[in-house]
Amino acid sequence: MTPAGASAYDPARDPDLQTAYHLHKQGKMGDRQLLQLDPNLRRNPVQVVKDDIESQILLTSVDKMSGWVGSQVNKAQANSLWPAIFGLACCAIEMMSVTSSRYDLARFGSEVFRASPRQADMLIISGRLSQKMAAPLRQVYDQMLEPKWVIAMGACSSSGGMFSNYAVVQGADKVVPVDVHIPGCPPRPEQLMHGFMLLQQKIRDGIPPAYLEEVGSRESAANYEKWLENQRAMQEGVFAPS
Repeated sequence: MTPAGASAYDPARDPDLQTAYHLHKQGKMGDRQLLQLDPNLRRNPVQVVKDDIESQILLTSVDKMSGWVGSQVNKAQANSLWPAIFGLACCAIEMMSVTSSRYDLARFGSEVFRASPRQADMLIISGRLSQKMAAPLRQVYDQMLEPKWVIAMGACSSSGGMFSNYAVVQGADKVVPVDVHIPGCPPRPEQLMHGFMLLQQKIRDGIPPAYLEEVGSRESAANYEKWLENQRAMQEGVFAPS
C-alpha cells in the first residue's frame, strides 16, 4: 500500500537502479546484487536468470563457424613460422641480422631457425643458387613440414642476378615453388622483414602456398627432374670434346 500523498516507486526513474542495470549488463555486477536493489526482481527472480542465459547464447551457422575457425588457424600459422637454416651467400648475413635486437624477428614468432627441415615450415633462399646446390635445396624442401612457404631473398635467388652463366640457376622458382620474391643485392634486413610480413598477410588471407596454387608438390618435383636433365644435357654439350 502506498501512503496517501506519496507517489508510487518507479524503478525506471531511479538513477542508481539504472546504473546497476548497466553494470549488470556489462558483467560487472552479479545477479544477487541486482536482486537486492530492485524490489520488482525480488518478486520475480526467474526473469534475471532468463535474461542471463539469453545473453550467454550465440547463434550461428556451420559455414560461418568453419570460416571463423579457418581464419584463426591462418592467424596462428602466420604468427608461428619456423624458418629452416639455409644460407647460401652474402644474403645470409642480412638474414642472420633479423634475429638481432635491432630488428627482433621474435615479435612475429619466427626467431627460431630450425636445423632440421622436419621442424621447419618456411625456407628462406638467401643468396645465389648454384647448379650443384639445386639438388640439396630440393631435398631440404621436400623434407619440410606441410603447409610450407618459400622466400627467395635477393636478386640472385630470384632471377640469377649478375651471375648469368651456366653455373648458377636463373631463379630458384625453377627448383622449388616460391611464395615471395625480395629484390636487392643484397637486400637490407628491413626488406626481408617486409617480405616476411607480406607472406604473413597472404597466410592470413587464406591464399594457399605456392606449391598448392601452381602445380602441386609431386608435379613440381617431376618438373624439377626434367629441368635438371635438360641442364645436364646442355652442360654436356658445352663441355663436349671437339
